Amino acid sequence: MLAYHGCDQAVADGLLNGQPFRTSQNDYDWLGHGIYFWEANPRRGLEWAQETAARTASSIKNPAVIGAVIDLRFCLDLTTSSGILQIQSAYERLRSLYEILDLIDGTQMPRNDTRRKRHNLDCAVVNLLHDAREQENLPAFDTVKGAFLEGEAAYETSAFNTKTHIQICVRNSDCIRGVFRVPDQDLT
Repeated sequence: MLAYHGCDQAVADGLLNGQPFRTSQNDYDWLGHGIYFWEANPRRGLEWAQETAARTASSIKNPAVIGAVIDLRFCLDLTTSSGILQIQSAYERLRSLYEILDLIDGTQMPRNDTRRKRHNLDCAVVNLLHDAREQENLPAFDTVKGAFLEGEAAYETSAFNTKTHIQICVRNSDCIRGVFRVPDQDLT
């Protein structure tokens, strides 16, 4: 599949010259830790880089987007019933762990703050699922895929949102088969 990575122009140039992608390890990453891409949506990748650059402490100074060819391989696909069942099971496991921690020392379960685009709970659930699979000697997911309704309604009473997208989180960098410069006409 073709996917797109929003970043700073200097990062894009480095990636195009063979530098490796940096794995995101934020506690609020929607799909857990990994390398993030926008499926089939170069314009949204660039918009994200532009929005990020507007923040005061951003490392993005010159917003850019690059394309990548991604092989999903063994994918935790959260657009399927099977993927949702796995994530629900991981959530129940996480909730049980935090109930014990709360009793022991008052540690509270992470929460999402969608207003600020902080998905700490989602990140913890996905990462717990990965950790549980590793502990149970099950194959590791190479990628995670999720659909996100974001932005305002496209029009009055619409079920379509202006920034809806499918995001891919690559956990195994071998799934990135190549990168390419995005033609300007793909960004309009």
